[in-house]
Amino acid sequence: MQTLSESLPDITLEQLSTAMKEAVARAGWTELMPVQSRAIPYLLAGRDMMIQARTGSGKTGAYLLPLLERLDAKKMTCQALIMVPTRELARQVHQDAEILLADTGFQTVSVYGGVGYGAQNEALKKGVQIVVGTPGRVLDHLLRGTFALDSLKALIFDEADRMLSMGFYPDMKKIQSHLPRRKIHSSLFSATFPSFVMGTASEFLSEPEFISLSEGQVHVTDTEHVVYAVPGMDKDRSLVRIIEIENPTSAIIFCNTKVEVHYVAVVLQQFGYDADELTSDLPQSAREYVLDRLRKGNLRFLVATDVAARGLDIPELSHVIQYEPPEDHEAYIHRAGRTGRAGSTGTAISLVNSVERFTLDRIARRYGIDLHERPLPTDVDVQNIVSQRVTALLEARLREREKRLIERSLRFVPLGRSLAENEDESAIIAMLLDDFYQHSLHVPPPGARIEQSQLQERPKSGRSRPSRHKRSPKYRRT
Repeated sequence: MQTLSESLPDITLEQLSTAMKEAVARAGWTELMPVQSRAIPYLLAGRDMMIQARTGSGKTGAYLLPLLERLDAKKMTCQALIMVPTRELARQVHQDAEILLADTGFQTVSVYGGVGYGAQNEALKKGVQIVVGTPGRVLDHLLRGTFALDSLKALIFDEADRMLSMGFYPDMKKIQSHLPRRKIHSSLFSATFPSFVMGTASEFLSEPEFISLSEGQVHVTDTEHVVYAVPGMDKDRSLVRIIEIENPTSAIIFCNTKVEVHYVAVVLQQFGYDADELTSDLPQSAREYVLDRLRKGNLRFLVATDVAARGLDIPELSHVIQYEPPEDHEAYIHRAGRTGRAGSTGTAISLVNSVERFTLDRIARRYGIDLHERPLPTDVDVQNIVSQRVTALLEARLREREKRLIERSLRFVPLGRSLAENEDESAIIAMLLDDFYQHSLHVPPPGARIEQSQLQERPKSGRSRPSRHKRSPKYRRT
């Protein structure tokens, strides 16, 4: 990433081209959103950009409007590929494009997994200039030959942090092999820029420049501070839902007491997460064992007291989660400082009940922290996002399966249909999908898993699941 080589002035509605003004009028906008005013000049100039913008900021218009000037409406081949993390966003971007590009000759299609190929195939074969889709289904169509990227002019990644958290990176890399061997104007939009997003940007963009819309300044915002209001007696269940939605690459979960640390660690372990704990009670050998797992990428979640907030050599983390606000206000800064290091960005999440919210607000006022409240995910929200992740993973596995194995598996199609149609037997399918999901996403990364012999050598005083404890997890798996 580099700073802007040459700053460009913001653009106003009056300065837009006639075609873009007409598009804005069709959308009913009376003025441009900040991200649009700031980003459009750079995109029109053909500069590869990383743009920090949150959902609802108007970023869709920021990258769709310049396409009116950069694409050829007379050429019925894919000239712009917009990759998004979810089917909902694919549909939304498609709807926005239908409004902005109406009566211009430009055609758009949205492609995503979990549905049949028929309608998508027909739309692609007719010829479209703009394809919006999730990476997995885009790759499927490229492999099937239903469309090609030979005429591509613009490559756009929307909500890149979510796309990577969904597990789409392998598909994105395979799509890269289908790109023309020439410079493609590329842009990447993301709410946060942790190291894995920065690394991906460097692989797909050429000498990208960075724009952040934080307080109108062009700079890297180190940490996004997020707060979830949670019921006081439902924090453990809320934590699991938040983890499922956020899907952190790695995180420290801070608690105020050793008892709470152990309780949260056991809840996560029982749910199937790779989690361990760290408190001042652990002897040095046990501490080093846990920290070594974290440094090597063998541990996804570390649950800890403030002993992990300062003075320890802990690598960069994508997330810090505060299960409860610290009793010492300054500790918040030390906790949050464990993410967003080395020039990248991260996310600091706080779970607060009604009483704890007052404490967090005082901390925010004292240190000038801009808190962003997100709605607490529901069970339905989790079901939707997990379903899409599983669909993407299964479709990816099917693509890689040898033809003879695909033929062999066809013998189970009638059984699968029978189980799905029988409500009593559908639990079997649910169990298989759950096991597949847990194995795919909730274990240490491949190549970084601890051998059983290593687990047996762990210092006894630092084991992750002590046999006795004052609290028994009340969490009930959903």
